[in-house]
Amino acid sequence: MTVIQQVLLELESDYYGRPYHISGNALYRAIARRVDAATRRSLVVSHGVFVPGEHGGYPAEHSQSGGAPYFGTGLRPVESYEDLFLFRDAAQRWLSASRPRDAHNTHHLHVHGGRVAFSPTVRFGLPRESRNSKRTMTWYVHCYVHDGTGSSDVIPLDDDVLDGLRLGGARNYGLGETSLKDTQTVDLDALDYATLEDTEGSFELELVSPYVTGSEYPGADEQSVPWWWTPRPGGLRRREERLIEDSDVYELETIDHGQVVGYGGPNPVETAKSGVLRVGTHSRFGFGEFRLRPVNEDRVPERASIAAARESAGGGE
Repeated sequence: MTVIQQVLLELESDYYGRPYHISGNALYRAIARRVDAATRRSLVVSHGVFVPGEHGGYPAEHSQSGGAPYFGTGLRPVESYEDLFLFRDAAQRWLSASRPRDAHNTHHLHVHGGRVAFSPTVRFGLPRESRNSKRTMTWYVHCYVHDGTGSSDVIPLDDDVLDGLRLGGARNYGLGETSLKDTQTVDLDALDYATLEDTEGSFELELVSPYVTGSEYPGADEQSVPWWWTPRPGGLRRREERLIEDSDVYELETIDHGQVVGYGGPNPVETAKSGVLRVGTHSRFGFGEFRLRPVNEDRVPERASIAAARESAGGGE
């Protein structure tokens, strides 16, 4: 049994840090202050992804169907491998088509003593005929934790450990406060991997978080591109990251997230599980997360419906 604990945090105050995700290192440090030494040694934490607390519904790839008001304000059932990425897909494909998607890719900004922080809420104006003139949307953070030793003694973490975490910079000034909104455990071994069970099929791998190839952190291993990756023409996009521990800052060399490479390994199901648990240096701090999918599966399924609509409109002229 390989268990992860999904966590959904509600942002309660302005956040001073990255606009689109919170590093697994920041989440790990926040949790580590509240647990014993044994738990700190085995705890592994993913990057946190910002989720808008909006209306939406399940994408076609999900095991469930339908929608719900304020879909992004709670965790949803996980029965298949694809379900794991409902809130971790940067495109947030579950968002209702009636919502202003572009606005949900940005945060309102507040300035605190020269520090630009991101607001925990967004206010939208409404049409005059609406009952209210404005509405407010709250931001949430989705992450997950697991026990890196393979034991089940650490997971699940207690609610009082996860509630009230402070994340990002300027925490002493009240920034980065969160509250626990929802949590659930998922057994990776019990999920449905039907789309990946054809070992003769072709698959591709999408990096959900950066993969570390070099690190200044003491004792960190250098990593090469995994042999089971097949990079596309043009090579791999790389970026520099940082890992902060107390007052020390360590530079990282990474292969940037969001890229897609071919998969050349022999066991896609086991590789998919490894991608959830993450691979490579600093995987315990959220680096090295990836998703596997069949090559014939469009990463942007909306393209087909848009193309069909354009073709239909063109034929009607």
